Amino acid sequence: MPLPTTVLCSVTFFTYATMAITKVYIIYYSLHKHVEYMAREIQRGANSIEGIEATLWQVPETLPSLVLEKMKAPPKADDVPVIKPEQLTEADGFLFGFPSRFGVMAAQCKAFFDSTNDLFETQALAGKPAGIFWSTGFHGGGQEVTALTAITQLAHHGMLYVPLGYTFGSGMFEIDEVKGGSSYGAGTYAGDGSRKPSELELQQAFYQGKYVSEITKKLSRN
Repeated sequence: MPLPTTVLCSVTFFTYATMAITKVYIIYYSLHKHVEYMAREIQRGANSIEGIEATLWQVPETLPSLVLEKMKAPPKADDVPVIKPEQLTEADGFLFGFPSRFGVMAAQCKAFFDSTNDLFETQALAGKPAGIFWSTGFHGGGQEVTALTAITQLAHHGMLYVPLGYTFGSGMFEIDEVKGGSSYGAGTYAGDGSRKPSELELQQAFYQGKYVSEITKKLSRN
């Protein structure tokens, strides 16, 4: 005996609802792995939210291999693909990560944003939420100004910038240990390059992944 139409519709809706996936792209540039460490923790946080599929991507490198060798840069992560501008339209939300260069995002990330002109012209990314995270060398290296100046990229695309505010709780007020990040997003200090993200910095990164993903999930509901 065939099922009534109302039952079939309910089953179809339930199946769709349970299978719906919200895609979050974590797109970063990392020369000495600091931003990559943060990105992987952000991915873990994002994927802890039911219905979220968080994927890591790298922006294209612009420095010649000889220069990278002289800078003692480790090999790029071979499990993280390089993203193309047109792939941005596949995502429901984003987290962009980069090291600071003289108080602004690294040129590699800026070059990637510069390559998204076709998406800008059609405003293909408008309305999509995006968070940012970063690494600087020291206190005066741009922990806040790097984030603040990056917002211009999101604004021109019409993306919805998602700051952390002070939602991370007591971790935002830590003063007994060195800690990067701010109300703009998660951050870390690299020092002379030998310092790795602290446990507290990684906790904030994990939290940011969850936080931005939860908001993306809400906004992507039809």
